[in-house]
Amino acid sequence: MNFDYTEEQQLLAESVRRFMARDYAFESRKKVAISHSGINDAVWKTFAEMGLLGLAIPAEHGGFGGGAVDLMSTMDAIGEALVLEPFLPTVLGARLVAAAGSDAQKAAILPRVAEGALKLAFAGTEEHSRYDLARIALKARREGDGWVLDGEKRVVLGGPQAGLLIVSARTAGSGNDAEGVSLFAIEPGAAGVARNDYRTFDGLRACDLRFKGARVKADALLGAEGKQLPAIEACVDFAIALLCAEAVGAMRYANETTLEYLKTRKQFGVPIGAFQALQHRMVDMVITCEQARSMASLACARVDAETDPRERSRAASAAKIKIADSCRHISQESVQLHGGMGMTEELKVSHTFRRLTMIAQQFGDADHHLARYGR
Repeated sequence: MNFDYTEEQQLLAESVRRFMARDYAFESRKKVAISHSGINDAVWKTFAEMGLLGLAIPAEHGGFGGGAVDLMSTMDAIGEALVLEPFLPTVLGARLVAAAGSDAQKAAILPRVAEGALKLAFAGTEEHSRYDLARIALKARREGDGWVLDGEKRVVLGGPQAGLLIVSARTAGSGNDAEGVSLFAIEPGAAGVARNDYRTFDGLRACDLRFKGARVKADALLGAEGKQLPAIEACVDFAIALLCAEAVGAMRYANETTLEYLKTRKQFGVPIGAFQALQHRMVDMVITCEQARSMASLACARVDAETDPRERSRAASAAKIKIADSCRHISQESVQLHGGMGMTEELKVSHTFRRLTMIAQQFGDADHHLARYGR
């Protein structure tokens, strides 16, 4: 398989990297991280102008109809720059709307996402779900001409900045039954919805949601009632592939900055990179990154092309297993090879360590995906 970018993908990657280097330097990122909103509106506007927000949105709704492979270079650049804006949550939310929504719902939501006027977030995890997308306790019941929701969602990435929440709820069944899982598009300010916002370990913004008698209209239901688990699983596999591509960008930066440090930091009058033991560790980091890149490329290609849900899931899980292990290896080695400086707020490598640590857990850790791959 050819893992090289096409000419169009290379041009896009170069454009995104130039923008990140110019307008999203590390000092600028630190200001965004400590701001109240956790987002730079000018950056989000530029994402829309560059067409990044519409890459995975169907052409008939203002996008370009691209897949995971088309987004790889963008996610790579996002990982390298440690972008804090909720790009992946919005892409995942838009993917769910495109997969499950009616024509009217798609027309009302997706063009606004592509033009940067609307951010989305997927509320799919709960306290005891343990990465199981079907284990949903949040209940939705019909009442009058609408729905009433009761329950909670946890760690909704991008939730504080979202103008619309895509929420999974159980309209029938119990536990982790495949049947009875529905999707709702709910405004975060709806009556009966309480939100607790916080900053995550890696500087992103997330929230916990509590639905207590939350009333929504009938048209908040996305697609057929109780039949949305396959769509959710497919869209999360898509997001896993993109997350793997983001991890590769972050790992590559960790390798490059560590190599530069080994070349310039001196002990006993020579650069520490002259010591063979450190050279071996650096080589292992480079090999690990290349293996991760190959697995991320394979995952993106398979989620775009695979029609068998089981094979698609196996490809996504295989990539996530490798990426999780690579995140641990490279993040820890990069910090150790920097010595005590590697843990300071002033160095970007410490922030890269945090992001890689969180990527290893997001959408399922290695143990979860090993079990999923085995099934």
